[in-house]
Amino acid sequence: MIRIQSGGERYPGGDPDAGIDTRHAFSFGRFYDPDNLRFGALLACNEERLAPGAGFDEHPHSHTEIVTWVVEGELTHRDSTGRATLVRPGDLQHLSAAAGVRHVERNDGPEPLVFVQMWLAPLEPGGEPSYAVVRGIADATPYAVPASGALLHVRRLQPGDLAALPDADLLYVHVARGTVRLAGEELSAGDAARVTGETGPALLATGDAEVLVWEMRGASGGV
Repeated sequence: MIRIQSGGERYPGGDPDAGIDTRHAFSFGRFYDPDNLRFGALLACNEERLAPGAGFDEHPHSHTEIVTWVVEGELTHRDSTGRATLVRPGDLQHLSAAAGVRHVERNDGPEPLVFVQMWLAPLEPGGEPSYAVVRGIADATPYAVPASGALLHVRRLQPGDLAALPDADLLYVHVARGTVRLAGEELSAGDAARVTGETGPALLATGDAEVLVWEMRGASGGV
């Protein structure tokens, strides 16, 4: 089964007056939808657009694996473990909130910032917070989030490229940029697909594209 969610179906959020424009793929904050709480381990897939100087002041997280992918611009990250990092396009940031952590996310650069932030539920609560940045992550090497039993694949494609997707219980496919075709459906930036129990799915690039693919196991938790 493949369920497509277009970018226009996302819940609007953020604070546009403060330069923060957010689009939520799942039930989030005041946009509560009991039929769209999660997909597998994935609890949130938020598209964030921050104007220069805008950002999220220090706020807490716990019992959440937070993976961030920068599409455009430069993200400034600071957290209560004492880390301060600049995250750029092609970098992957992973903050494991564990029993509790606080962090700040800002656009301190001169250009607009666009990033995708994905929250995953851990298999077990608690533990110590941890943080990692992978610079220039390669397409051929998926990024493992073992705390959630999930793998993130990055697919950078040119027109005409055909990219096989892993056979898995669950796949979540998010188009970060460009256009692709999946099972005859055209997907563009901001669109996503939730794939359950499919064998041999593949992406066909219809333009230059960058696609994030979560490979997960187990029950869907709602599709």
